[in-house]
Amino acid sequence: MAAADRAAAAPRTYGNWRRPASAGIAGLGALGTGLMLGGLVLILIATMTGGVLGAVISAGGVGGCLLLMVTKDKHGRSAVQRISNRLGWEWAKMARRNDYRSGPLGQARWGRFQLPGLAAASQLSEFQDSYGRPFALLHYPSTRHYTVVINAEPDGASLVDEEQIDVWVARWGQWLASLGHEPGIVAASVTVESAPDTGIRLRREVARNLRHDAPPIARAMLAEVVQTYPEGSALLTARVALTFKGTDRGGRKRPDTEVGRELAARLPALTQCLSATGAGAARPVTAQELCEAVRIAYDPAAAVLIDEARSHGTPPELEWPDVGPAGTRTFWDRYRHDTAWSVTWQMSQAPRGEVYSSVLAQLIAPHPDVDRKRVTLLYRPLDAATAARIVEADKRNASFRATSSARPSARSMAEARAADRTAQEEARGAGLVNFGMVVTGTVLTAEKIPDMIAAIDNLAAGARVLLRPAFGSQDSAFAAGLPLGIVLSSHLSVPSAIREAL
Repeated sequence: MAAADRAAAAPRTYGNWRRPASAGIAGLGALGTGLMLGGLVLILIATMTGGVLGAVISAGGVGGCLLLMVTKDKHGRSAVQRISNRLGWEWAKMARRNDYRSGPLGQARWGRFQLPGLAAASQLSEFQDSYGRPFALLHYPSTRHYTVVINAEPDGASLVDEEQIDVWVARWGQWLASLGHEPGIVAASVTVESAPDTGIRLRREVARNLRHDAPPIARAMLAEVVQTYPEGSALLTARVALTFKGTDRGGRKRPDTEVGRELAARLPALTQCLSATGAGAARPVTAQELCEAVRIAYDPAAAVLIDEARSHGTPPELEWPDVGPAGTRTFWDRYRHDTAWSVTWQMSQAPRGEVYSSVLAQLIAPHPDVDRKRVTLLYRPLDAATAARIVEADKRNASFRATSSARPSARSMAEARAADRTAQEEARGAGLVNFGMVVTGTVLTAEKIPDMIAAIDNLAAGARVLLRPAFGSQDSAFAAGLPLGIVLSSHLSVPSAIREAL
């Protein structure tokens, strides 16, 4: 076999994702380097005014602060970030902000089951696109964002040629890159959820197509299938949420009707391009479907009731102010909501090196120790001008870190080469997208939480991703994992640039 044929037959690999880092001395970053220089000036002033004792005291204080910023764990979080996170959680706990009650006996004056946390102020409306398909439109007044959700039905990669998978991955990359040219796009997310199948849909389908004059053996076989097949089976759903700005170029807020008309004209092209990525028949999610999905996420026991109602031909008419939980309680490392317990992880490091297209297959697949599981990929597409500025700055910073030492480490040299390749690819027309991942596992009883945590840890190791529990913010991370288009960076009290610098 020739070398060219072997290269063509080898499966394609992917990688070269980077986390941009600011230039700094000894890994301090730009903010830490500025604090160190300011500390040196402070030590000099203390020496001139207080003598040796003043210099020692000021040097100890500055050195302690720098040590807290340099000391980092395996997730790349410094001691300052961990301490501030813990203090913020304790403050919220003292203020009883980790408890939520809704409904007639809840804390809200209007007595409805409003969504908690980041989605509390969201508003839902429904429009029709150019093809006449109804679609739900979510509005967040605090951030002036509008979100549309697209339902996908991917066929999966089983019994599919490797060439077809490569084509799907390439078109998915093109679709993500094209989002950077969409006017007003803010973020995108892909949510893949696995849940146990209730079996009601199968029973309804069999009863609808069963003939009364069928042979007894056939009727007995179908009855056995209806009783035994749902056991152990799972239901997979995939949804894509696109978030757009609700302001014009002058920064003025646009009304919902104007945004709805504009997105109605753009949705057919977005869904058509998404179908070419292997996502199957992509269509917008209606307001009723979105209400059911959110209701089931907060109360998994409602899934059986909703399926039974649909089997009788009377689907429940849910309204957006009534899809929230009756009560929740946020703990440091878990989240209690209605009839279930959830733990949410966030990706702190992408797979190092090169990976195959099936790297997340096991993480997304159903697991017997996890009743419901959601894997959400968060994307922040960047326009061409912003992408060029970011890659060039990252290239300069990586080169500075590699050349600032007489004996640079192998990792610094590898980062410099990777940053240079990224800049070259962007210069040739490739798109740049910031991405992250949120994984949520849900169980019905608290006794199953240790088994669920162990299962997610094993699946993350197989996927070569480093996951960190969302300590102190389980409720917000849970909402971010839902297909609601919540842009977390727009809800931060401390700007993300300062967080990254710390």
